[in-house]
Amino acid sequence: MHGSNDFGEHLMAKMKDGSWQLCEHEQVIRGNEALFGQKHLLVAMTRMRNEAPILPDTLDYLSGFADAIIAYDDASTDQTVEILRNHPKVALIVVNEAWEGNVDARKRAEARHRGLLLNMARSELPHEWMFCFDPDERVIGDVRGLVQSPKSNRCSAVRIRLFDAYMTKEDQAPYTSDQRLLHFRRYFGPEQRDILMLWRNRPEVLFVEGKGRTPQGAGHVETELYCQHYGKSLSVTHWEETCDYYIRHFPFETYGKKWQGRKGKAIHSESDFKRPLYEWGDGLFANAVSI
Repeated sequence: MHGSNDFGEHLMAKMKDGSWQLCEHEQVIRGNEALFGQKHLLVAMTRMRNEAPILPDTLDYLSGFADAIIAYDDASTDQTVEILRNHPKVALIVVNEAWEGNVDARKRAEARHRGLLLNMARSELPHEWMFCFDPDERVIGDVRGLVQSPKSNRCSAVRIRLFDAYMTKEDQAPYTSDQRLLHFRRYFGPEQRDILMLWRNRPEVLFVEGKGRTPQGAGHVETELYCQHYGKSLSVTHWEETCDYYIRHFPFETYGKKWQGRKGKAIHSESDFKRPLYEWGDGLFANAVSI
């Protein structure tokens, strides 16, 4: 596995008709050569920064249902890129060497990063379905089985029900990289976000500036499966780092103020929205509140 300036220039040439282009501070690393030159049922794409503690488990989890993985590394300062390079299911990595400090520019860049990955996947990894995820998310259910089932004939995209996991007084031990993240925490908030994570590879599907992780043009969307989100519950230290990140790098009135009020409050007896916590399962789903 190696970096290749020539390969990056090749991609630039192939994607001139697309909406998103590589920048001078981005380089492409080509991964497992065996993943190229064939059509895949399901490719997974993700965008990350400093996810080394959970990344080995994330990649192994994805390998259970994805044929290939393509990733954007947003100027990580840990071992994220090295871990990506050494995993057999990783086909391509875009490495950004200049993290964007400006809040507005960084928010705009999120769609560009994902759009770039989508263009690259279409160019280099022909596929039927795309799974777009964050490294701290774990879907419950058979993703590959879903896209192979008759249900998939009824839709061109799938939203997945996402719930936040929380640390509680009796369940606050920090996550360590030798553990599985799936079902790592016992309690979840009932707030349900339906996230568009899965779609057919159709030319109408595009990422638009300002729309973040949600692509446009997905067509008919069904809601299936469930997802555990661990962004708030890896450890007390990670919680405090997350608070500081939003306070320092996002608009204060819309993000910073809320996260400033959460500092020192990693351990929960209720959700951040003042609702009871539930164990994963039917009780949580029956009390779900869409947000």
